[in-house]
Amino acid sequence: MNESTRATIQSTFDASNQGTIHFSQVIGQLVGAGVESYYVDYRSGRTTYYLPDGATVDFSFETPKAGIADAFDGDAVRAAILGAQQGRVMYPEFKLLSQQAGCVGYTVWIAGRHVTYVGRRGETHIEHFPN
Repeated sequence: MNESTRATIQSTFDASNQGTIHFSQVIGQLVGAGVESYYVDYRSGRTTYYLPDGATVDFSFETPKAGIADAFDGDAVRAAILGAQQGRVMYPEFKLLSQQAGCVGYTVWIAGRHVTYVGRRGETHIEHFPN
C-alpha cells in the first residue's frame, strides 16, 4: 500500500471518528483510495481496511466505557442506521447507539454495497446502501 492511500484511509478514519463527515463521504473517500471493505470491531477497538490486492491497514479507537449490551436489538440498530442516513446521527453517536443495541462489530462491504452488523451470538442485520 502506498503512503498516499494509507494517508487517505487514515484521514477518513480520523474525520469519521471525530464526527466531521457523514457515512456517504466516508464511502466516497474510501472508494477513491481503492478500499473494497472494512471491518469495525468494537470489542478490540480496531478498524481494518482491505484492498483488492490483499493489502490491509488498521487503526485503533477507544473501546466503549459502558461496554456493549448483551442482547442484540435489531430494531435499535436499524434506528441508529436511519438516524445516520438522515444526517441526524454522526459516527461517535452511532457507535454508542449501536453498542447499546448489542452490536459488537460490523463489516462494510463497499463493493457489495451493504453493511453486516453482528451481535455477540452471531445475530446479524444486513443493511443495503441507499440508492
